[in-house]
Amino acid sequence: MVEIKRIESERDIKKFIDFRTALYKDDPCAVPYLYMDEHDALSKKKNRAFAFCEAEYYLAYKDGKVVGRVAAIINHKANKRWNRKSVRFGYFDFIDDLEVSTALIDTVKAYGREKGMEHIIGPVGFIDMDREGMLVEGFDVMATMHANHNYAYYPEHINAIGGFEKDNDWVQQMVKVPEKVPEKFVKITEMIGKRYNLRAKKVTRKELVRGGYAKRLFQILNECYKDLYEFSELDDTQIDQLIESYINLADTNLVSLVFDETEENKMVGFGVSFPSFSKALRRTKTGKLFPFGWFHLARTLFFHDTDVVDLLLIGVLPEYRAKGANALIFDDLIKCYNRYGFKNALTLAMMETNNGVLSAWQHFDAKTVKRLRSYKAKL
Repeated sequence: MVEIKRIESERDIKKFIDFRTALYKDDPCAVPYLYMDEHDALSKKKNRAFAFCEAEYYLAYKDGKVVGRVAAIINHKANKRWNRKSVRFGYFDFIDDLEVSTALIDTVKAYGREKGMEHIIGPVGFIDMDREGMLVEGFDVMATMHANHNYAYYPEHINAIGGFEKDNDWVQQMVKVPEKVPEKFVKITEMIGKRYNLRAKKVTRKELVRGGYAKRLFQILNECYKDLYEFSELDDTQIDQLIESYINLADTNLVSLVFDETEENKMVGFGVSFPSFSKALRRTKTGKLFPFGWFHLARTLFFHDTDVVDLLLIGVLPEYRAKGANALIFDDLIKCYNRYGFKNALTLAMMETNNGVLSAWQHFDAKTVKRLRSYKAKL
């Protein structure tokens, strides 16, 4: 018999995080997520999304052992934006036991009904910047800390539970880094510079974090992503948190910013990438920084101890896409990737319907290596 317990204590939060790490310890393609990030995201005091979200966390027990977990989340801002009453299920992990997965989903459904919701959707997190979707293809490809990874039996359980249908798909592409910038991009960047006075530039860390460029980056992201699945606009407090947690650690050589020099250096686009932390996180075994986890992550961040780079965010204001501003970003980043010795770039999960972004990879040796899916059902 499965017993579901709502959790609140710090000790139970630790169990909630550690369960997934233990569940995937023997999966050669899984990586433990960074423990500190997971803890802060679940903290109702630290995660600034709780200004417009509410959530409860649950653990499933069987024979006295933890056998599953799930978060029930309501993002009121997104529900208002998309005009629907949805409860989200996220942080959804479980052993290969249909009784367990069904009990967890039923718990989220009950929570949603209690709160007046009409649909259940997921797996998704608190906001669009969190990991989204359940892996349905690409189980044998190394995971990243930025996207969900799960066993192949997960989607089988969703289908067996019944009532769910596909809500959205995302894909990740592996792009072979060319040894030199393709001639097509060289010509485009030269033309763009002359015709539109657009330039890709580097900025210092001080300029990025304190000079306002990082904040401008997320303002552009809000504009570019506003019509994407379940997106809710990032407010200033969330932007500040993302800058502090991620952008503040970025290697500025791996950040490309595009400016319109005809409008007093107006920033109109960006590309942000990080060296892949997958191997470093596997070496930590737990995703914890101490006692020695920081060393593995530092080697990757500062000495690029990997041949894979994660292309995390890319965005160009709509009126500048037709002018070819994306080409400036690729031209700039490819040069840096080659200097650092990166052989492949893994994109962040992109909506399968986002043709504007997906079409950009047609000029490269790229292939889809992962597919993630969110589901929906009526309550």
